[in-house]
Amino acid sequence: MDIGGTYPMLYAFFDKAGRLRRDAVTRQIEAALASGASGIAVLGLGTEVQKLGREERRSLIEWTLADVAGRLPVAVTVSDGNVPDMIECARHAVGAGAAWLILQPPRPPASGADLIEFFGKVADSVDVPVGIQNAPEFLGIGLSPTELLSLNRAHPNVSVVKAESTALTVAGFIRQIDGRMKVFNGRAGLELLDNLRAGVDGMIPGIETIDLQVSIERAIRAGNERLAEDLYRKLLPTVAFIMQGLNTFLLYGKLIAAERLGIAPSENRVPSDSATPTGIAWAKRFAAELGPLPA
Repeated sequence: MDIGGTYPMLYAFFDKAGRLRRDAVTRQIEAALASGASGIAVLGLGTEVQKLGREERRSLIEWTLADVAGRLPVAVTVSDGNVPDMIECARHAVGAGAAWLILQPPRPPASGADLIEFFGKVADSVDVPVGIQNAPEFLGIGLSPTELLSLNRAHPNVSVVKAESTALTVAGFIRQIDGRMKVFNGRAGLELLDNLRAGVDGMIPGIETIDLQVSIERAIRAGNERLAEDLYRKLLPTVAFIMQGLNTFLLYGKLIAAERLGIAPSENRVPSDSATPTGIAWAKRFAAELGPLPA
């Protein structure tokens, strides 16, 4: 399987009773498909995975795979924090139809050697490609390019790196990886053009701007930099607004997504910041400027 392209990370929407909303999963996937996304990602930081119980995580995996119905590859993030539970979740995701996995590191931070052993045990338990979420800026832990290549040599199915770094950092990372692993970046598409110019194999943004994200990627890969620049100028105000930190992204990115998707906003699951009247007004303004997401 050729892993690459734009994979939006699904949000977890909650109802007033605190339950996950099935309708929101379906609508996000409809928008991703209609926008031409290369795949779907679920259970990452953007899905607020640390706030979800095990059965809720299983439900999101199963709902996502059922709605996608084989039309796109699905990447599932596994983040249980210990080897037995990670293996169980990884096997469940693959059994449900996940095309590849993204492993989050355990906390508290561990040495590079311990992380290589940890990730290797989980990767060996499945027969699909495995990515490593290498996001020290958000998680406080990560592997160097040398350590990632050591992990790849010992466990060849560990073949993807999912970064959350600046485009400049990722460009250096890509040079050091030297084509031996696929490299994705996230950060809601911040510095999207320079990430693509640096040679990323794909991006994992949120769903709130998936239509523009896909159009920009297609324009760059077709050599149409002028169109890509014009589209990025339309995208950038929204991305700059939501990418002031993970909490801001989860709060206002999800609100913009709800507005553009035409669905009710999510209730917050504590612990969470609360949206301010000004923030709500601004999020609605950004959503209105971008217009509805396709169905």
